[in-house]
Amino acid sequence: MGDAGGDAVTAKALLVDDRRENLVALEAILQGLAVETVAVTSGEEALKCLLVDDFAVILLDASMPTMDGFETATHIKQRERTRHIPIIFLTALDYDARLAFRGYQIGAVDFITKPFDPWVLRSKVAVFIDLWLKSAELTAQVTEHMAMQDSVTKALALLSSNDSDGAASVLRAAQAKHAVPRVR
Repeated sequence: MGDAGGDAVTAKALLVDDRRENLVALEAILQGLAVETVAVTSGEEALKCLLVDDFAVILLDASMPTMDGFETATHIKQRERTRHIPIIFLTALDYDARLAFRGYQIGAVDFITKPFDPWVLRSKVAVFIDLWLKSAELTAQVTEHMAMQDSVTKALALLSSNDSDGAASVLRAAQAKHAVPRVR
């Protein structure tokens, strides 16, 4: 995650489909959005990626060999670290209300049948990217505020023990680290 110093935070989208041509099409649809795409061809690969990376959204093919999208989503939603990631199911099967219900029951935020309007999918993904970026920004702000609070607490403790030089030093260090405007 970036800090208030301006480090860029990049949202990632996990694309999961057993057909390489579908992954290329998804990457083309998302091109130009503020997102890094990670494309994998199986549920197993997706679960491995989720062990090491954070994702803003997952686009998941419902029908894949070995571990289908439903089983993959079930594993994703069972993990504390990944259960909050929005999943959009994509399927080439004709719309089946039972399959859609199964997807929603697992925790998907949408169930889209192919062919779909690429602009609709792009818009949906853009919303989740924006939400993820806002969440990352808030997390960075909370972390910075907690660090400032800790510095103020230390400075107050030093002041209560009549160490005004130590308190001033702690506050100057916090001020420099967090780019707080100097109060005169």
